Amino acid sequence: MISLGIEGTAWNLSVGVVTEKEILLIESDPYIPEKGGIHPREAAQHHSDRIGPLIKRVFLKLREKNLYPSDVDVISFSQGPGMGPCLRVVATAARVLALKLKKPLVGVNHCLAHVEVGRWVCKVKNPVTLYVSGGNSQIIARRGNYRVFGETLDIGIGNAIDKLARYMGLKHPGGPKIEELAKSGSKYYELPYVVKGMDFSFSGLVTAAKRLYDSGIRINDVAFSFQETAFAMLTEVTERALAYLDLNDVLIAGGVGANSRLREMLSIMCEDRGAKFYSPPKELLGDNGAMIAYTGLLMYKHGYETKIEDSAVKPDFRIEEVEVNWD
Repeated sequence: MISLGIEGTAWNLSVGVVTEKEILLIESDPYIPEKGGIHPREAAQHHSDRIGPLIKRVFLKLREKNLYPSDVDVISFSQGPGMGPCLRVVATAARVLALKLKKPLVGVNHCLAHVEVGRWVCKVKNPVTLYVSGGNSQIIARRGNYRVFGETLDIGIGNAIDKLARYMGLKHPGGPKIEELAKSGSKYYELPYVVKGMDFSFSGLVTAAKRLYDSGIRINDVAFSFQETAFAMLTEVTERALAYLDLNDVLIAGGVGANSRLREMLSIMCEDRGAKFYSPPKELLGDNGAMIAYTGLLMYKHGYETKIEDSAVKPDFRIEEVEVNWD
């Protein structure tokens, strides 16, 4: 079976095509703001302008593999969570494709897709997943359905990094730039470390890091101190979840998972505990159409299908809301 998935919950518009065994292609056309952060209306306008040409490009590349639109078995789309205006563009495009090609439609939870594509490519059955992206930072594991065992009390780690990056004059996306600066950091400055049980908070950390920067501290040391503090918090709660759930595997998911220092800290923690650490390829950590395509295919094979009248977007869609009936 072949599934085409459309992702567009925030800034990255992406279309992926997968089979049950492999990823056939991923094509993306991200929205990069000229200045500041992501503006939902502008991102949605970008997606609306680019979705048609992007899908056309995907079908042209499929033709090079001797595959045609009629060969697609399932149309999948990110139904939420995410920015409402962006989600609506993606949902509309998916409905049009499903109706035109007379194919079943599957609405996919964006967070679930990050977890499932990671499980698939890393061949790990039941990990504790640290899901870290712009809008989300959560500790997720299966207990029947997926459950969130810990999460941010305010903003996601990706959002926190971007806020600090913009304040220091760095363009979006800020994550790679902060990571590169931190590699040359040599002095650690103490910043607020906020962990409450299994939950954590980043707003105070961002404010304190901005004050460090304003006081004249070298930008590399600000980035270094920020990363070390934030990632230590995330590593602590991940380790606590491993102990609480009595599991031995950790999977990282989400765009911030591409950060080499975060992966290093998690890997060291897992080694100390005798656990295994798994990370998908970087192109599957950030938002991408392949994760939507794969999860849509997985759901369809297990009896899920979204009727057109039930395909309204869900900006606050929680992973716990998804009824999971697969292993």
